Amino acid sequence: MKIPVTLNGNKIILDAHADETLMKVLHKNGCTSVKSGCSGGFCGACTILLDDRPVASCKIPAGIVRNSDIVTLDYFVKTEEYITIISGFQKAGIKLCGYCTAGKVFSAYQIMKMPKMPTRQEITDYVKALSPCCTDLETLVNGIIYAIQISNKRQKRT
Repeated sequence: MKIPVTLNGNKIILDAHADETLMKVLHKNGCTSVKSGCSGGFCGACTILLDDRPVASCKIPAGIVRNSDIVTLDYFVKTEEYITIISGFQKAGIKLCGYCTAGKVFSAYQIMKMPKMPTRQEITDYVKALSPCCTDLETLVNGIIYAIQISNKRQKRT
C-alpha cells in the first residue's frame, strides 16, 4: 500500500501494509527517534506528532494516516519549541535517557499550546498516563511549568 504523507516537512510516499503500525513504518524510513517500548501506548517511546497532536505511533495503523502531517523527534529537535522545552526540563533537573524522550517532549509541546496557563493539576492529569522510566511525575510537571514560563518570557520580548 502506498500512503502519501508529509513526514518531517517533506511530502513522501510511505510503503506499508495496511495493518502495519505507523511506528514500524517510520522506523523503516529512518526515523530513529521512534522507538519500540511497551507497545501499549503508555511509555512514550514511540510518540510522534500526527497532525500536530502527540500520539503513540505503536497504536496507529499505517493505513489510516493518508495525507497526514507527521513530525518525529528527529525533526522536532530543530525547532524553537524544542529548545524551550529542553530548557525547562534542564531547569527542573530532568535527565533525558533517550527512551521516552519523545513522549515527554511532545506532551510538553501539547500543554504549551493550551490557550491559557494550565494549572499544576491539569498538567499532572495530562502527563500521568505516561510512564517515563527516568523521571518522576512531579519533576516532569515542574519541567513543563518551567518551559511554559520560558516561552512566556520569550514572547514578551518579541
